[in-house]
Amino acid sequence: MTTAAEAARRPGGRPRLTEHRSAVSYAFVALYAVLAVAFGILPAGYALYLAFTDGGGAFAGIANFTKVVGDFRFLPAVGHVAWYLTIWLISLVVLVTFLAIVVHAVGARWLSRTLRLVFYLPGAVAGASSVLLWLFVLDPTASPVGGLLRLLGFDSFNQVIAPAHLPLIFAVIAFWTGAGGWIVIMYGALNNISAEVIEAARIDGAGPVQIAWRIQLPLLRKWISYMGIMSLAAGTQLFVEPQLLSQASNAIVPNDYSLNQLAYLYAFQQNDFNAAAAISLLLLVIALALSAVFVTRGGLFERD
Repeated sequence: MTTAAEAARRPGGRPRLTEHRSAVSYAFVALYAVLAVAFGILPAGYALYLAFTDGGGAFAGIANFTKVVGDFRFLPAVGHVAWYLTIWLISLVVLVTFLAIVVHAVGARWLSRTLRLVFYLPGAVAGASSVLLWLFVLDPTASPVGGLLRLLGFDSFNQVIAPAHLPLIFAVIAFWTGAGGWIVIMYGALNNISAEVIEAARIDGAGPVQIAWRIQLPLLRKWISYMGIMSLAAGTQLFVEPQLLSQASNAIVPNDYSLNQLAYLYAFQQNDFNAAAAISLLLLVIALALSAVFVTRGGLFERD
């Protein structure tokens, strides 16, 4: 008499259930591959073509790159994005990791769930809608924290959004909208740390700070690296926040504040898509170089 397991096997000996799962896996991967080619690889290839050709399609070498780098607006835009990324990434890595460890250490399950929900909710607001909400928050005459803004010496919306304040403002907006999701992800990563390891550390006399510093942080290194790479990729694409603030402030915030805005101006005001493509490739190179630092320092692809 054959068993159920034997009956489920094909003549080759491979379980039918395993073959079915493999077929479903290939179907999902194929769908992703099609979308990646259509909306990732082909646009990137077209941008590469535009960056090295002129308006007539002739090979232009690095002429488009020298044009945009020599533009008087380019280096200020690089500085703006660099300051924003520095504040944003440092605050994200430090505060998200700290908050995730604190939430994980909370003993009451209901309180832990409530905190995760509270942190996550701001991320449910779409990017443009979030910036519109912050337009009211940053206006001392309408903000629910107007008293705090006036205490800091800001009496008008234009004073708050002065260009010198923008890197910090954009970092705060980005943290408010994006940190909650990463806190939830880090919380899940902390749950994967063996309870026996934590208990052994406690038996050896380690306190909460020592456990976090010597056990949890080293085991979160790859997740922190992954968070850094994804946040870096998003941060280099700074566009919506300065664009909306520029329109709301009657150009007190310049419309060429970020590199993406400068590329937008080249493409849709100067009709120079080749220069815009050159800026996009420069952004790609910079993002890849910085991501390589996170990969190597974070050991993202190291095997445990």
